[in-house]
Amino acid sequence: MTQSPYPEQSQATTALVLGILGIVICQILAPFAWSMGNKEMQAIDAGRRPPENRGTANAARILGIVGTVLLGIAIIGVILFFTVFSIAAVTTS
Repeated sequence: MTQSPYPEQSQATTALVLGILGIVICQILAPFAWSMGNKEMQAIDAGRRPPENRGTANAARILGIVGTVLLGIAIIGVILFFTVFSIAAVTTS
C-alpha cells in the first residue's frame, strides 16, 4: 500500500453525492453538501487534500448552493400557502 503525500483523505465524492441527493431527492441534504464542498476546497488550498478532487468539490459546493436555494423557495412557498389558506378560512367564516 502506497502512502499518500496528503495527510487527509478527500471528502469530495461524499460531498458530491450529498449535493446530487440534495437536488434530486431531499433538499435538506443540500446545505451539508455546500458546507462539505467549502471545507474540501479550503483543505485543498491548504495542501491537506489532493488537488485533483477540486472539480468534484466545486461541483458539490455549487449543487449544495442550488439545493439550498430550492429548499428556501420551498419553505417560503409552504409558509405562503398556509398564510393564504388561513386568511381565506378566516374571511369566509
